[in-house]
Amino acid sequence: MYVRRNLASVLTRVSRQYPVVTVTGPRQSGKTTLCRHVFPRKPYVNLERIDDRTYAGSDPRGFLADHPDGAILDEVQHVPDLLSYLQAEVDEDSRPGRWILTGSEHFGLSGSVAQTLTGRTGVLHLLPLAIDELGRFAGAPGDLFETLFSGGFPRIHDQSIPPGRWLGDYVQTYLQRDVRSLLAIGDLEPLHTFMRLLAGRTAQELNLSSLGADAGVSHNTARSWLSVLEASFLVFRVAAWSKSPRKRLVKTPKVHWMDTGLVCCLLGIRSSADLKTHPLRGSIFETWVAAEVYKAHANRGLAPALYHLRQTRGPEVDLLVDRGADVRGVECKSGATIASDALSALDGMSAALGSIHPVGRGVLVYGGSSRQRRTHADIVPWNALAGVDWFR
Repeated sequence: MYVRRNLASVLTRVSRQYPVVTVTGPRQSGKTTLCRHVFPRKPYVNLERIDDRTYAGSDPRGFLADHPDGAILDEVQHVPDLLSYLQAEVDEDSRPGRWILTGSEHFGLSGSVAQTLTGRTGVLHLLPLAIDELGRFAGAPGDLFETLFSGGFPRIHDQSIPPGRWLGDYVQTYLQRDVRSLLAIGDLEPLHTFMRLLAGRTAQELNLSSLGADAGVSHNTARSWLSVLEASFLVFRVAAWSKSPRKRLVKTPKVHWMDTGLVCCLLGIRSSADLKTHPLRGSIFETWVAAEVYKAHANRGLAPALYHLRQTRGPEVDLLVDRGADVRGVECKSGATIASDALSALDGMSAALGSIHPVGRGVLVYGGSSRQRRTHADIVPWNALAGVDWFR
């Protein structure tokens, strides 16, 4: 069953501007379904199929000539050399929207696209379901902790598959297929341990030396493995805020997972009831909020400018969204009750940053159901997060 994705209108618009559109994202995020729905009349070629992959790799000119009006080329990372021939093809015929490429993002695909199709392709990222997309499924979870536990991969909700089972299979498939081919690792168990330890550090400042030591690997190995997880759109980093862009790069970033269902799976959380009482409940909720803000940008074809605020003396704020004209602070509280000091960090942020950078209205996202407007901040229920304006 197709459920409307927020990226669809952006995909249509970008296809009118570029001869090639590349849609990347994690495996099973719905890239193929989206592209075939938006472009139902285009020929579709799945390059995971051995015969199509062999043809495209051995006779790329003949393969492209079979599709004079273009096609959807699915899982194009399997034939990276094809992109060089595609470059020549679109230089001769630059009609917009001819070629739609999809692929699970990794170093091979991103490097090939950057090298051969620069200026010829619009690049979009389709991530797991945002909360408003999730609500379009008939059996969508209505409870906060069930939402966090089940995550946003479409097949779980489309096929009513138990999240723990599907996500466990997803992790094993990811390790066996993508990671083994990228890193040439013989024994995958150390990486699996690394992923579990990283799940336990979600929404925390990233210390690669400590993480590597706990996983029994070197700092450089930990950095390499983290880069693969980032390139796969499974995790992302949020830099520390500073007025100076240079300083943002040297302060300690936070690490977040793109899907809280995966976090729960890696941590061995077996139900939404277990999550509700889990000691990392607050961190998982913060990660969910950060991922939702990230998806809101990606679904508009935008790169998010996300930071966190930590000062030696001063407020600490979970997330900052740089909107250009101002920066908007976001605090995350998984409880259903608003504590009396819940807005103190946002108020302190306004005082600390207001003299050096414009500060917009703060946002407190919490696990309750009532929306409130305070002097300097909006209090937003978790299930109303899609309605927050992050862009102006």
